[in-house]
Amino acid sequence: MATIKIKQIGSPIRRPEHQKKILTGLGLGKMNRVVEVEDTAEVRGAIAKLPHMVAVVD
Repeated sequence: MATIKIKQIGSPIRRPEHQKKILTGLGLGKMNRVVEVEDTAEVRGAIAKLPHMVAVVD
């Protein structure tokens, strides 16, 4: 299966709890951390909910 790299570009400080949980579910939590995850519809949906906090990196 294909993978994508996601980089956290926004801080979870002063964010709603559901946004923090999405970040944790993606394996993020600290600024500038990059994780490689499978490219699934669920991951794409999580990225779409946090466009101000995560970016897809190539």
